[in-house]
Amino acid sequence: MSRAGIPESVVTGFNGSRVVIVASSWHTQIMDGLIAGACNIIEGAGLTPEIHRVPGTFELPIAAKAAALSGADVVVALGVVIRGGTPHFDYVCSAATDGLTRAALDTEVPMGFGVLTCDDEAQALDRAGLPGSSEDKGAEAASAAMNTWTVLRTIHGD
Repeated sequence: MSRAGIPESVVTGFNGSRVVIVASSWHTQIMDGLIAGACNIIEGAGLTPEIHRVPGTFELPIAAKAAALSGADVVVALGVVIRGGTPHFDYVCSAATDGLTRAALDTEVPMGFGVLTCDDEAQALDRAGLPGSSEDKGAEAASAAMNTWTVLRTIHGD
C-alpha cells in the first residue's frame, strides 16, 4: 500500500473538547489497532477519548449520532467489514457509510470514517495500525475528524 498523497496532520486547539470514539466489537485484533491509532491522535492533542463499543459496524451510525447529540465535538467511527460469500458485506458497508454521512450532516459534528471494508482479513490487518501494518486508518479517521472540526470552527467564526 502506498501512503503517497496523505495530508500532513496537525491537531491543535482542542482544550476542553469532547472526542468520542464509537467502535465495533467484531474482529478484536483489528479493532484494537484502530482504536489505539485513534487514541494516539486524540491523546496527542491533549484529550482523553471517550470510547463506546457497539455490537457491529451496522450499529455505528446510531451510536455516532447519539454521541453528537449528547455534546461530542468530534466523533470517530471505527469498524471493519470483511467480504464474505453473501451480499451482507454490501448492505452493511452501504448502511454504515450512508448512516454516518447522514449523522454528520444532521448534527454538523465531524465524524471520522474509520470503517475498513476489506476483501479479506489480511487487508484489514494491513490497515489497522498494528506492528507491521502499512496504514493506520484509526489514526487517519481521528485526524480527519479533528481537522474538520478546526475548519468548521473557522467557518463559523468561533
